[in-house]
Amino acid sequence: MARRRLGFWQRFAVCLVKPPMIALTRRDWRGWEHIPAEGGVILAVNHVSHADPFTTAHYVYDSGRWPQFLGKESVFRIPLAGRILHWCKQIPVHRGTADAVKALDAAVDAVRQGACVVIYPEGTTTKEPELWPMRGKTGVARLALATGAPVIPVATWGPEKIFDPRTKKVRLLPKIPVSLWAGPPVDLSKWAGAEPTGAVLNEMTDAVMLRLRDMLAEIRGETPPPLWGVRDDSARNDAAGNGQAKGGAR
Repeated sequence: MARRRLGFWQRFAVCLVKPPMIALTRRDWRGWEHIPAEGGVILAVNHVSHADPFTTAHYVYDSGRWPQFLGKESVFRIPLAGRILHWCKQIPVHRGTADAVKALDAAVDAVRQGACVVIYPEGTTTKEPELWPMRGKTGVARLALATGAPVIPVATWGPEKIFDPRTKKVRLLPKIPVSLWAGPPVDLSKWAGAEPTGAVLNEMTDAVMLRLRDMLAEIRGETPPPLWGVRDDSARNDAAGNGQAKGGAR
């Protein structure tokens, strides 16, 4: 992303979001080398808090890319804020309606035009009691199949200390520790060119979510729980073979 190409509203959004994020967070950011400097790419992020779109946007922007999020359509109906989101090229998702496919079409077009599209595969903040990832929805798999773009897993931990979705408590204190680690692309090559059947989409989605779970376990220094009865030996071996996110704290 050449930042000189940013429009007025994009620069306005940066000025609105970045200063409070700098004040609120102490950032452990790793893995920027895994995010291509240009060209279409899909970032798959676990969703632990309503605060993490802000920390993720900060992380992606400082990596050198402009993030285009798929977000709930209801947010786009907020006066002024919704218009700014549109002007900043964010993508509304009409959940549970016939218009939901329009979000996927818009995301496909964005990736094909070289954008960095950010998607939360879970579709909402996790409902797991310890905030481990839930089983994802198939949007990330559909987007990957339609575009052939790399899927970069980005694990995050810490935004739940700003807003905890379990207790609804907000904590606006300076220098809250927030980690965002990007890893190597998830190996989805075995499904390249496959028909988007339910089985294929579920297998691809599970591969992405298992990678995110294992990366989050590394950030947290904990043993991850089993997910949804999915056999995950191959995903663990893939993560070990490719290596995890690297790089220093920011």
